[in-house]
Amino acid sequence: MRADVLLKGRGLVECPRWHRGELWFADWTSGEIRVLEDGNQSRLVIPAKAPPLSFDFGPENDLFVIQSGSSSLMRYDGMGLKEFAALGSGAWNEILADAAGRIYVNGPSITLVLPDGSVEKQAEGFQFPNGMALSADGRTLVCAESWAKHLTAFDVAADGRLSNRRIWSELPGPPDGICFDRQGAIWYADVPNAYCRRVREGGEMLDEVKVDRGAFACMLGGEDRSTLFVTTAQWFGMDKMSQMAGTGQIVSVEVNVAGAGWPFN
Repeated sequence: MRADVLLKGRGLVECPRWHRGELWFADWTSGEIRVLEDGNQSRLVIPAKAPPLSFDFGPENDLFVIQSGSSSLMRYDGMGLKEFAALGSGAWNEILADAAGRIYVNGPSITLVLPDGSVEKQAEGFQFPNGMALSADGRTLVCAESWAKHLTAFDVAADGRLSNRRIWSELPGPPDGICFDRQGAIWYADVPNAYCRRVREGGEMLDEVKVDRGAFACMLGGEDRSTLFVTTAQWFGMDKMSQMAGTGQIVSVEVNVAGAGWPFN
């Protein structure tokens, strides 16, 4: 499938989120959370330390942020970032909020942050945990393990706690950002192989979108959630973030199966 370029000239773009009719993303090179606008434009919402820089929206439109070097989950109050929950030391990476206002953060572990700000560790021992997604029924959470080249799944209890850890799918390359669709398949981004692929539980590959540079994350959004947005950039290594300036793009392609589950708000 052919992807259309919506935005170019950014740095390492990550963490796409479709929120209230707009596509939000993080630029790790500039250290900013931005919103896509027409005509190869975007507007700044929040400057923040990066990398990493990941965010998601709670059900009350609250914006929660993980930023470089912070041991806390932050919340944007319209003026700036304020501490919401203390996570402890470690390289925190990705974030996912559910419909009940619970938040999952990964890094040294997958940690559950409850709406009152209390924190509970759920699982650990990952090989570089990356993107996370929650199924439409809210009963399955999947985490991309990049270095292990597989997607790891958990059952989600009514209180948000995780159990029954298992491999959802083995993959030919390292997965990064992921999202579910309405048929229960997952789209995942792959940086070194420069594509997004759609995979069924168990490993059957269903579709592919090839891009001309590293694919870091993907999100099904648009009016009917049938537009696959992909954040892409040239990858030179985490210690060469400045060299990625100008190489970052957001591309999109229309797909046959609409998105479902979370991240979405």
